[in-house]
Amino acid sequence: MTIKYAYYPGCSLESLAREYNISTRLVCQDLDIELVEIPDWNCCGAAPACQVDHMLSSALSARNLALAENLRLDVMAPCPKCFNRLKTVDLEMKDSPDHLTEINNLLERPYNKGVQVKSLLQVLYQDVDRELISSRVKIPLEGLRVACYYGCMNARPADINDFQNPEDPTSMEEILAPLGAELVDYPLKTYCCGAALGLARVDLVLRLANELLEMATLVGADVIAVACPLCQQNLDLRQPQVNARYGTRYNIPILYLTQLMGLAFGHSSKELWLDKHFVKFRKLPGATQAVSSGAR
Repeated sequence: MTIKYAYYPGCSLESLAREYNISTRLVCQDLDIELVEIPDWNCCGAAPACQVDHMLSSALSARNLALAENLRLDVMAPCPKCFNRLKTVDLEMKDSPDHLTEINNLLERPYNKGVQVKSLLQVLYQDVDRELISSRVKIPLEGLRVACYYGCMNARPADINDFQNPEDPTSMEEILAPLGAELVDYPLKTYCCGAALGLARVDLVLRLANELLEMATLVGADVIAVACPLCQQNLDLRQPQVNARYGTRYNIPILYLTQLMGLAFGHSSKELWLDKHFVKFRKLPGATQAVSSGAR
């Protein structure tokens, strides 16, 4: 049975995290999840807009919700920050009639509180049967030691990410388990990577990234699985800089959860844009050919 969602890719998945967008679409198609991209969607009003004008930020998200409502579909957003903003605004407007009226006065199309907002993790965790995931596996990830890294936003705050334990989430592990991967215990799974401080405080991001990569090395991870564009960029793009600053030799690929799923489902490295990453993922354990051969 096909599940249908109004798909909100957000700004990052249309630019620096295009491989997350592409792999999400491929995996959802494999799992009978139909994604209908919200027409004429706009920025969710994340951190910069929140700091400047809370009402503007809320109106930006509310406009996307109203467009999804017109499709008569609930919303799914892969980026945890986009999900956080969309769901926060949805809950605020549902909880406060005055806030609903105030925001709707700014919109051409009013929002009538008719949708639910879910993250990609929530959809894969709650809506997709593990047996279905297992049935789609063509190349098991056996022998691949994976550390699941949630970062700050995929499990918190608890009232927004209310489908899992905010301090010890397990959704990614449970989604990856049917693929045959070996899931290592990663104590820093909800530790901050530095998030949007990658430009303002590079020193802080490098320190946090070093701690995360060091722990991944200690637990013997071959790869770190993420579901957040900022987490991926801070651990992948900054990894050579971490090595230069701290004299380390980290070479740990940082893959989106959906890229790992795509590999297990038989998609090529070219389809999944694996070569976009700074730290290359070359080969699955036991595979006869490198998975990242060939450039886009």
